[in-house]
Amino acid sequence: MILNLDPKFTPFLNQEEIKFQSFTFFGGEPHIKIDPNFDVSQKVTITHRLNSFNDLGLLCITVDALRRMDVQVIDLFIPYFPAARQDRVMIKGESLSVKVYADIINALQLNKVFVFDAHSEVTPALVNNCEVIPNHTFIKEVLKVIGENVKLISPDGGALKKIYKVSEFLGGVEVVECSKSRDVKTGRLSGFKVYEDDLNGVDCLIVDDICDGGGTFVGLAEELKKKNAGKLYLAVSHGIFNKGFEVLNCFDKIFTTNSVKDFEDEKVLQIALNELV
Repeated sequence: MILNLDPKFTPFLNQEEIKFQSFTFFGGEPHIKIDPNFDVSQKVTITHRLNSFNDLGLLCITVDALRRMDVQVIDLFIPYFPAARQDRVMIKGESLSVKVYADIINALQLNKVFVFDAHSEVTPALVNNCEVIPNHTFIKEVLKVIGENVKLISPDGGALKKIYKVSEFLGGVEVVECSKSRDVKTGRLSGFKVYEDDLNGVDCLIVDDICDGGGTFVGLAEELKKKNAGKLYLAVSHGIFNKGFEVLNCFDKIFTTNSVKDFEDEKVLQIALNELV
């Protein structure tokens, strides 16, 4: 049984959906009414895209409603885990935001929590019964579009472990390591480096989990071109793109999933998660 809290987000096909009504009171509180005409002895999987605390609130009251209907086994699929990047305290006065979300979700006592391409190992370490779905199949689908004669580009040291696993899954696609520097107080990026002298005109695919403003990828694209890269492509599991796609015009094509929201732009090819999970 599936309960898709976002009607535009249906990552699991060919499963019976539980009907419900949800709305927000004028005071700002989310509310839900679940149709009781389903077999409560079956496992229920809730899916949602948590883009705000109100989304989290809707999830919490949904679990409460299901518990009151005597549903015993509840799974959760939230592909983009909120605040996943706030997984450490860099300066005094910051919160460890990912733990705040994890603690709230842990309090729901769920059977399984599925996350797509977690930002780091911190999220599955903090979330009880967490299972991470890797980005391997996503990148495989990307290569079907752009061809397999590419180099995989790791934007920084944090992405290295995951990108080598992608390479292994794809049969040994070459990986080029890169790095950057970030000012922890201002967030300003600098010092982009590509650790290969000459890319010999080979097309390059930057692989990462999140694109927010895109500054990392624009800076890296400039350095790749200096190293004689061919066409440049960007594949990110979770696309936020808060500055739009104009700033990313250095890329021939951008690939993402519908884990955060839906996009319609000729520059972007969005691969639905129902094709990947």
